[in-house]
Amino acid sequence: MTNDSWSQAIDRMLARVQDTMVRVKEGFPHWADPETGQWTTTPDGDWTGGYWIGMLWLAATATGDARYRAGAEPLAERLRARISAETVFKSFPAYYGAALAAILHNAAGPKEIAIETARSLAGRLYSPSLKLVPLGAQAEEGTHIGSTETSIDSLQAATLLFWAARATGDAKLREVAMNHADTIIHLHLRPDGSFIQSSSLDATTGRLVRHYTHKGVSDTSTWGRAQAWGMLFSTQSWLADRPREAWRTAAVRGADWWLAHAPADRVAFWDFDDPAIPNTERDTAATSIALAALLKLARVASLEAERARYRQAAEATAQALVERYLTPTGPDDRRPPGMLTEACFNKRADARPHDRANRCEFIVGSYYLFESLLVLAGRLDPLRV
Repeated sequence: MTNDSWSQAIDRMLARVQDTMVRVKEGFPHWADPETGQWTTTPDGDWTGGYWIGMLWLAATATGDARYRAGAEPLAERLRARISAETVFKSFPAYYGAALAAILHNAAGPKEIAIETARSLAGRLYSPSLKLVPLGAQAEEGTHIGSTETSIDSLQAATLLFWAARATGDAKLREVAMNHADTIIHLHLRPDGSFIQSSSLDATTGRLVRHYTHKGVSDTSTWGRAQAWGMLFSTQSWLADRPREAWRTAAVRGADWWLAHAPADRVAFWDFDDPAIPNTERDTAATSIALAALLKLARVASLEAERARYRQAAEATAQALVERYLTPTGPDDRRPPGMLTEACFNKRADARPHDRANRCEFIVGSYYLFESLLVLAGRLDPLRV
């Protein structure tokens, strides 16, 4: 696809951003009905709301249109109430909803919120015996986990902690970030390059008690989003601490596993080991996360051949998402344009009621596709975010 094609896809997603700004007056977009565009929202942002704010910060950067920043600023301020939440996953909204504002717009209020959230993670929530920030009592689906549980998803906290350490010069934040990233990557990267989602640890020694896949088809399966998170957050961790070559190696191994196991049409199924494949759900959200990782690796993989391969794979993946799953503009389609459909949010029977959605538009997937399209169009440096 050409730059014009990427720009046309960006315009469709901007139309959806504008549509969402009109539709959602209270709460934060979580997931949407793919036929009507109606959003299910969360009152405080949960772990996903920062992605909506992040889309607004990106839109403001890409277009220079002041209305996007005006929409983002009050939502970012509402994340202040999440600073003391007992969950490692508060790092998601703090980074994408607040730190991104400091990175892209030098916004003081959001910067303060992001830094204070990082300090809470590194202080009250960090476990020295485990050498990581455990999931926490208020983590998503917290009834299923304890104080010694962790997951590849939580590696995102290292990105926030590293950023906050640079912003403040706080050595403790950097130490916690390094320990958290090193422990999580070591725990969850399998020998074959796939990532297992979750781990239980011994409270005293920090040793592994068991591995499992909390949201996948089985305890031993490779859940699509776990693989994508591992690729992306290992890359971001290495970008923040480049002497840690093992982290870039983990990201490259994860990306190579993804490319070897994704379907020929590039869009992953929700779990790589679902026995019902191909008669099961796709996951455009997992695929978009992997796309964002590939675009970063296309810049920083150690070998030129790897960088070229990841760029080529990223372009093909983005094209598949845009052509098959991004709703079009035109009178023949009643759906709002720019919706990334066919995301598989949560298939667990005991998921929280507001998470029970698949074949939907998921704000997380929409964010990463939007970020990636801006990168492909040359309007955003993938290493900046």
